[in-house]
Amino acid sequence: MSFAKLKKQSKLGSLTQKLVKEVEKMNNTGGQGDDRLWKLEVDKGGNGYAVIRFLPAPDGEDLPFVKLYSHAFQGPGGWYIENSLTTLGQKDPVSEYNSQLWNNGTDAGKDTARKQKRKLTYISNIYVVKDPANPENEGKTFLYKYGKKIFDKLTAAMQPEFEDEEAIDPFDFWQGANFKLKAKNVAGYRNYDSSEFAATSALLDDDDAMEAVWKKEHSLAELVAADQFKSYDELKTRLSNVLGTKQVRQDTETIEQEFEDVKASTPVAETVESVSKVSSSDEDDEALSYFAKLAES
Repeated sequence: MSFAKLKKQSKLGSLTQKLVKEVEKMNNTGGQGDDRLWKLEVDKGGNGYAVIRFLPAPDGEDLPFVKLYSHAFQGPGGWYIENSLTTLGQKDPVSEYNSQLWNNGTDAGKDTARKQKRKLTYISNIYVVKDPANPENEGKTFLYKYGKKIFDKLTAAMQPEFEDEEAIDPFDFWQGANFKLKAKNVAGYRNYDSSEFAATSALLDDDDAMEAVWKKEHSLAELVAADQFKSYDELKTRLSNVLGTKQVRQDTETIEQEFEDVKASTPVAETVESVSKVSSSDEDDEALSYFAKLAES
């Protein structure tokens, strides 16, 4: 797709409709060391501020974001930090194991399943407008990973709740808006509730300059390509090692015994979310819904 066509679609609002349909479909169905990634830097109090602009889909790709499911938890055999095959719509050994734990009828099983729940991350290209903590990032294009709270704000911008609010496409060069990212600590957790969009405006005054930004975007599709995921068997072996078992057995009695053995030999496993204190109640609600559906299947 040419840059001129991208601008024409902006005027027609066709991209916004496409994004809304994709969000609705998703709702209905449920890097450290990487210089491509931008991350908001916070002070010792957990406060941070920056202004960013979400960018359109890269050339040749359909959407300005991708979603990635992953697992991160600790067992007696170490940490399990892997992308989940459920991202690709395939079965995943951790999700299967968690569904068995959820179905075993014990609070302990459900508690362990929650600790091992999959985490949803969204990834988009952004343009850094203002970064007080790292001003050298300003005017550059990065990949940005974010969670459900910020994605909900993007969705709300496209589908405002009240009729006196104007819908915007936050990923649009011309009709979008800068996003004032504000982080603070609330009860020990990272909170982005104060983040908001500025007034609608073009990112830059010159189309040629914006086209240059567009051409610097990173591929999103390659981040969730099949080669970014280990095979089912590889993940199952890794899970077995982390759990301290030779294999993840399928019968409920064995699962219950494994849990009791782990509980007796180690402290309650900490998840990456609890260590970094960036978990949210929304993610917990999603986990409950996810495992409830698995239990019904």
